Amino acid sequence: MQIHLDALGGVAGDMVVAALLDAFPEHEAGVARSVRAALAEAAPDAAGGVACNLSAHSDGILTGRRFAVTRDGRPAEENGHHHDHGHDHSHHHDHAHHGHHHHHAHRHWAEIRDSLRRADLAPEVARHALAIFGHLAEAEGRVHGIPVDHVAFHEVGAWDSIADIVATAHIVAALGASAWTVSALPLGGGRVKTQHGPLPVPAPATTLLLDGFALVDDGIHGERVTPTGAAILRHLCGGGTMRAPGARVLARSGTGFGTRRLPGISNCLRVLAFEEGAAHQPAGAREIGIVEFEVDDQTAEDLAQGLDRIRAHEAVLDAVQMPVFGKKGRMMTHVRVLARADALDAAIGACFRETTTIGLRYRKEAGIALERDSVSVEAEGREVRVKRVARPGGRTAKAEADDALAGEDHAARARLRRTAERIALDQGDGK
Repeated sequence: MQIHLDALGGVAGDMVVAALLDAFPEHEAGVARSVRAALAEAAPDAAGGVACNLSAHSDGILTGRRFAVTRDGRPAEENGHHHDHGHDHSHHHDHAHHGHHHHHAHRHWAEIRDSLRRADLAPEVARHALAIFGHLAEAEGRVHGIPVDHVAFHEVGAWDSIADIVATAHIVAALGASAWTVSALPLGGGRVKTQHGPLPVPAPATTLLLDGFALVDDGIHGERVTPTGAAILRHLCGGGTMRAPGARVLARSGTGFGTRRLPGISNCLRVLAFEEGAAHQPAGAREIGIVEFEVDDQTAEDLAQGLDRIRAHEAVLDAVQMPVFGKKGRMMTHVRVLARADALDAAIGACFRETTTIGLRYRKEAGIALERDSVSVEAEGREVRVKRVARPGGRTAKAEADDALAGEDHAARARLRRTAERIALDQGDGK
């Protein structure tokens, strides 16, 4: 499975969880179990009253889900977590500092790391959660110029943020996707208020985490990608924005909403899940390599011999040539070689060896071929090779012209071909 994240409104931890659970609701119960297990170690004072809530949501344009974590029935904002920044995309804004006198909700990276290692989490869930937090800690350490183990998260270490990241980690582990890709991300703008004072958007840690990702300014300000969202993208998508090549089969989709309403656009993240492999293709469909070039300085005799050798190469399916006019009205030969897609390099090498071309074009395209086989039959005392083809309207047969050249005249050759073809079709087991 390959999963693409379409960041229409932006990316935040709760939006990622909501979109993934909208697409894969069967993992909701497992998410709740992992979150409870993590909080039992990371925030034991909060664990007992914490609940994960996945609810349907519509902004009047699109429908999807929202993911919220509550404590004793109240959202994070009512439990002492104040969010005075301009875009409450998720439950938190993640900033860190170095110090030892913190509010009880503050958590050092080392403390979070140790508690998640102790938690009753599946190994893969713990691995993903630790990796996401690790990206955050490294970015914050670079921003503030402190060792990573000295980073203390103001809010990301609190119970609601731990829940978002562990929930994401659970779904990622459960899906086991082979690739994660993401669209261009909204840049946002303005300032966000933090305990360090106003900071620019994207926030400094977010900027470091999004290095290599494509950003687009859609004219809508505010914090569009939170540090937690950026850390998730860094973990899942690695080096930046990328689209997986080739045709894919869309299997599921989901939409997760943030808490803020954006002007003229839905504040959501969309998930598109694709099955591996190409879309449904007709029987006989295949990918082929195509190599093309022109030659104007090779004799016809030598080029013909070279093309015969190219055709005989195991990587080559066929080769054709045709006259074309080049610069200054000069007559040239255009060559097109069809090759196995998995052996395109070998076919290109053969073209350079057997012709005088010093440059060529190549590409891969979809092709289709009818099922066929070749048999040898005895007709009128001669052995003739015949190609049999399974066509939609029934099988056909074609005798090899070289084997029918022995006929005394045109009528004899035509009779020999018809006889051989009839025998080949009558044999019955051909494809």
